[in-house]
Amino acid sequence: MSLRNYEFWFIVGTQYLYGTDAFKIIDNDAKIMVEGLNASDYIPCKIVFKPCVKTSAEIKKIMQKANNTPECAGVITWMHTFSPSKMWIAGINELNKPYLHVNTQFNRDIPWDTIDMNFMNLNQSAHGDREHGYIAARMRLKRKVVAGHWESDDFRKEVGNWMRSAVGAAESRKLRVLRISDNMRNVAVTDGDKIEAQIKLGWQVDHYGVGDIISLVEKVTEDEIDAQMNDYKEHYDFDTDNLDAVRYQAKVEVALKKFLEDEGFGAFHTNFEDLQGLKQLPGLAAQDLMRLGYGFGAEGDWKIAALTRVMKLMSEGLEGGTAFMEDYTYHFEPGNEMLLGSHMLEVCPTISATRPKIQVHPLGIGNREDPARLVFKAQTGNAIVVTLVDMGDRLRMIVNDVECKEQINDMPKLPVAGVLWKPLPNLQTSAEAWIYAGGAHHSVLSYSLTAQNMRDFAEIMGIEFIHIGKNTDIEELRKELFYNDVAYKIGM
Repeated sequence: MSLRNYEFWFIVGTQYLYGTDAFKIIDNDAKIMVEGLNASDYIPCKIVFKPCVKTSAEIKKIMQKANNTPECAGVITWMHTFSPSKMWIAGINELNKPYLHVNTQFNRDIPWDTIDMNFMNLNQSAHGDREHGYIAARMRLKRKVVAGHWESDDFRKEVGNWMRSAVGAAESRKLRVLRISDNMRNVAVTDGDKIEAQIKLGWQVDHYGVGDIISLVEKVTEDEIDAQMNDYKEHYDFDTDNLDAVRYQAKVEVALKKFLEDEGFGAFHTNFEDLQGLKQLPGLAAQDLMRLGYGFGAEGDWKIAALTRVMKLMSEGLEGGTAFMEDYTYHFEPGNEMLLGSHMLEVCPTISATRPKIQVHPLGIGNREDPARLVFKAQTGNAIVVTLVDMGDRLRMIVNDVECKEQINDMPKLPVAGVLWKPLPNLQTSAEAWIYAGGAHHSVLSYSLTAQNMRDFAEIMGIEFIHIGKNTDIEELRKELFYNDVAYKIGM
């Protein structure tokens, strides 16, 4: 996980109109603001102060430098005074990093007894940020705008959330996804245009045969298996006498981890239709790799594997968890309609409400030995489920707000990890909206992130975003989908 390896540049605009003495005041104010923001728990990455910029040449130079600095994940602009926005055209036209415009000011309150024209000239954020905002709107630039006082928690939360989305974009653009075999035969929604995904999202999606993994599995030593078993004991409770099955999952995990690390992959998928010489479908192995931060998708779903990885990176350090998920079955009890999310083996243990248990049970799919897996009930709380689908002419991200409920009933004949949630605004509207939008049966569930995080990510990456939440109305959503189709056809 590399969230804290990134930084954001704080670029303050002004001009020579107010005299050079003003630059010292502006820089000093900006330094205090940056120090205050960096001290906040809501800010996940380092914000770097940059001396105020006064000319088009200075702005262009610093934007070019930001582009060429790998650890810079984005720029934050703020107009302390009035900064004529024609000066910004050349610079922001070249900027290829995420762009946040904050509309704030150094002082919180108006100093009624002492305010004079000198103060007004120097503290013109209410004036200057509107000038700055115009040119970005005129140039149709993708950017985020956050208004408020820089010392308020709400302001810092919003800035911090956007920073997570920007880091997700940076990590997305260098993500490599391992396809072990192809996607499940005849399934449409897990497939898609891998070239378009690499162009838009940066995902390099590469195929390797199952034999490439099997050859590594065969080379795993007993000592390596023992070490992996000790790691399991540290994080999970053993609830099985079939230790041979658990050891086989450990063997597979050692091999997969080695392959992922050696080849620079951040995500992977499996496919139960193509196991070849594997004795078990990777269950516990895949779950534990997700705990470590790797992305995963079942049945060849490379899009969800990549999305899981990106969202795990975005949520680093936050409470909750993020997991690969599948819509399993509905609960249509009147007034208590819910959805059970799960998968036959591979749900990430970071969302578990209690310490997960390792169990071994038969699996009536894949035609292999009984696989070891983690079994648990999930946390309660607010969450989102997110999917990504290929619409042919564009990628569409769909997000549904959900409330995860306590699963009071056991499922003795379905030994899997499960999540019971109430989709907002309700099951009927949510399901209809999801289906109208073309949402997949695979998704990523996160207690850590919000729909706003994903909206910011989608806007940075230039992909379509659909939100299903408490205010969703089916007719309005269908209009939104229609308008989006029209907009993309005419070259949005």
